[in-house]
Amino acid sequence: MKTAVRYAVLVLGAVVFAYPFLWMVAASLKPEMQLADLGLWSDEFSLKSYSLVLTKIPIGRAFLNSVLVSGVATGSVVLFGSMVGYALARLRFPGSALIQALILFTMMIPFQIVLIPQYILMVTLGWTDSYMGLIAPTIMSAFSILLFRQFFLSIPEALLDAARLDGATEITILFRIVWPLSRPVIATVSILTFMTSWNEVLWPLLVVRERTLMTMPQLVTIFTIGGEAESQLGAQLAAATLLALPVIIAYAFFQRSFIQSLASTGLKG
Repeated sequence: MKTAVRYAVLVLGAVVFAYPFLWMVAASLKPEMQLADLGLWSDEFSLKSYSLVLTKIPIGRAFLNSVLVSGVATGSVVLFGSMVGYALARLRFPGSALIQALILFTMMIPFQIVLIPQYILMVTLGWTDSYMGLIAPTIMSAFSILLFRQFFLSIPEALLDAARLDGATEITILFRIVWPLSRPVIATVSILTFMTSWNEVLWPLLVVRERTLMTMPQLVTIFTIGGEAESQLGAQLAAATLLALPVIIAYAFFQRSFIQSLASTGLKG
């Protein structure tokens, strides 16, 4: 009886969380006159809303821009975050405690506070309306540095000392020994960074005005609130579905690795 109740609660929770997304997908296929219906089924499903989205905005180019920006951001965060995290965890040098304190301090500052100085810096460097303007602020992450540091502290020091005795440099130790042992934390940082970068809207709206450089969330936002959707709710829902679908598909494929990596990283930290 307890198991049945537990499963019933879980199924109810799953329906509550999944129903809004399922309704959004179904509503994007319905005629405009049927959008007030909260049901999922309709006898008049069509792709007219998606056709309008594909006609009005270059959603394909925006998708490629988002993949490029999110992919580069994820790769750089994993690379540089692991290097800094390894230095803070395993190397002894003057000022390491101060650097770690500064990294923690930056995590306490809201992004909105540094938004204007960061934008002025991009203008000064001439990186507005460019991929550099989108990518540069995301190449480092304080959260990833601390996550890597905590995980690297759990790796036995004797293993690293043995590699040093064999003549391996610290860079060799990081990429040839530490990285293969750090797949859980690498997967965690990669997934979280990719999702955060993919869903970012505010910063692209500030630094990019060229339509060919816009990311998918930025273009969908302009489409839904800028009047290009022609006040058609079905088209807005179709654009939102196209925006959410890649992340949902990626999570569906990697959910097992994602959950395992989160659990493993939490235990190691």
